[in-house]
Amino acid sequence: MPSRRYTILIADRTSGVVRRVTISARPAVVVACALVTLPVLVGIGAAWKAKSEVSSLYASNQSLEAENSNYRGATKALSDQIEVLESVVSDLGAGAALDPSLARAMEKLPAFVKNRAMGGSATSMPSAQPTAYAKTLSALATPEDTFGLLRSVLEGLQNRLHDVRAMVERRNALAAATPAIWPAHGWLTSRMGSRQDPMTGGEDFHAGLDIAGEKGQPIYATAAGRVSQAGYQGAYGNLVVLDHGFGLETKYGHLSSFNVKPGQDVKRGDIIGRLGATGRATGYHLHYEVRANGRLLNPLQLLTQQKPRDQ
Repeated sequence: MPSRRYTILIADRTSGVVRRVTISARPAVVVACALVTLPVLVGIGAAWKAKSEVSSLYASNQSLEAENSNYRGATKALSDQIEVLESVVSDLGAGAALDPSLARAMEKLPAFVKNRAMGGSATSMPSAQPTAYAKTLSALATPEDTFGLLRSVLEGLQNRLHDVRAMVERRNALAAATPAIWPAHGWLTSRMGSRQDPMTGGEDFHAGLDIAGEKGQPIYATAAGRVSQAGYQGAYGNLVVLDHGFGLETKYGHLSSFNVKPGQDVKRGDIIGRLGATGRATGYHLHYEVRANGRLLNPLQLLTQQKPRDQ
């Protein structure tokens, strides 16, 4: 069907001029529809774009939340490892110091005793390599790589510090087991070595020290250990034998009485008996021996200036 045509009259009242504009209905409708539809389409497009951007931001936010959760977990793990390291370092600082005289006494112990205590060669601390660590850190591409490396470094340090702490504990155990104090107050009447037998006058080898004193004076354990014997034994008379571990053993002879019994644990300075003259003795004194794996050691090499505690 032919398109309808419309004439629009435009009159100027002042001049009386009349102008006619003729338009077709179909193009007019198309233009009107375009004018109405275009803003709607623009609005729909803007809304679609905004929705797409919101969806993208939501996905990014979820990804960031997941990454933050991973970082929080990694940070918590690192924080826990650092706390463990601080605890280990604190323990090492508290247990590492030794009395210098006791350390010197330990140095004079036979090598096989020290090796048995320390379990072989000492564990060395890891050497610091900050430059190498810095270069490695700078080469890492992501924070996950950085956290992974830091965790590995901290775990390595933690394992090494645990080894060092175990070594310090073994060293302290050896220090406690080293016979290092005088077993009695008194005066030294006989040293270890060749001497004239006080009873027969012949040649004799003395296996330890004789310390003279008054009957009933306290006799002290010279190191921590366990009582392996407390009873009468021939020439020793009343004898206490302490097993200190690591192959170390001490003997206390001629006692007048016992303050301990077999199987009892004692500490350095504990009273284990009283001075006497039982067995083969010419007067009130203590016979004191130190052995390592059954081999005699000279007690004077181990004695420090540390005095036994008073009764």
